[in-house]
This record gives sequence, C-alpha cells and structure tokens, in this order.
Amino acid sequence: MKETSPAALPSTTKTPARAGRPQGPREMYRGLGEGASTEAKRLTAAILEVLAGARTPTEAAQVLALSLPRYYLLEARALQGMLVACEPRSLGRAPSSESALAALRRECEQLRRECSRQQALVRAAQRAIGLAPPAPAARGPQRDGKKRRRRRPTARALKAAARLTEESGQAAAPATTTALDNA
Repeated sequence: MKETSPAALPSTTKTPARAGRPQGPREMYRGLGEGASTEAKRLTAAILEVLAGARTPTEAAQVLALSLPRYYLLEARALQGMLVACEPRSLGRAPSSESALAALRRECEQLRRECSRQQALVRAAQRAIGLAPPAPAARGPQRDGKKRRRRRPTARALKAAARLTEESGQAAAPATTTALDNA
C-alpha cells in the first residue's frame, strides 16, 4: 500500500466557490455590458453618475447631447427597469410557450371529452323519460319564415383584370374571357 506524505499534498487547498455567487467585485461586473449598444452604455453610465452625485442632471444631458426633459424621461425609464429587475423571481422552471401550448391542448381535449360525456348523459336521460330527440338545427338564420336567397358569385377581380388588359392593349387570356362570359 502506498502512503502519501503531507508534504506531497498541495499546501493551499481552496474550498470550491458556491454556485451562483460572485467571487468579488470584478467577478460581479464581468458580463455587465454584454449585448448592450455603446449608446445604452453611455446613457447608463451618465444616469448612474447623476444618481451617485458625481454629475448634475444638466451636465449629464449636455454630455449625452439631450435636452433636460428628455434626460429625465430616460432616467425615469431606467429607474422603472431597475425596479422591475429587483422584483423577486418565481421559483422553479419558467413555463415555455411550447409547454403552455401543450397544457392548453390537453385541457381542451379533456373539456371536449367532458362535454361529450355530458351530452351522452342528457340523451340517456331524455330517452329514459320518453322525450323525443331534438331536431337538428337549421343552417343559417331565416327571416320571417322565408329562405334566404343564395348570393350569385361575382368575378370582380376578373372584370378588373380584363379592363386593365384592354387598356394596355394586351389580348385577354381564354380562361379570363370564359369566366367573364359566365358571370
């Protein structure tokens, strides 16, 4: 059996860092500006300087080449974003749109089955008490007992195309002329 002497072990043993915790100030700000435009970074730095008291709002507006009301509007938006970012996050996995859609489809299918079951129970109850089944619903609304007249299809697009081709002097296609003759 091989034994290791204490001298063979490393002299400084580091404990592993806790996951999700920054090591120090440099680690904390490492990915701060990733994905942001340079203009957004300039604006954020100026707002933070004003909030820290290093600059006045007027100086920051001049550096950013903005009017003072516009600067105050952007500062309010930044503070609103910071307030929203400080809200506690919900625990657990956030539902994705695909999982939400799948859950809604499952619920819809379950409700359809429940509706079919209730309809079957109603039919069975009607038969048990001797009621005749209801007549199927008629198609579409009726006016004063009169049937609605069917609308004759029109080929407005074909008529407009024929007018345009006549104006440009081109011969109309045979399919267009037969469709116009039928209309």
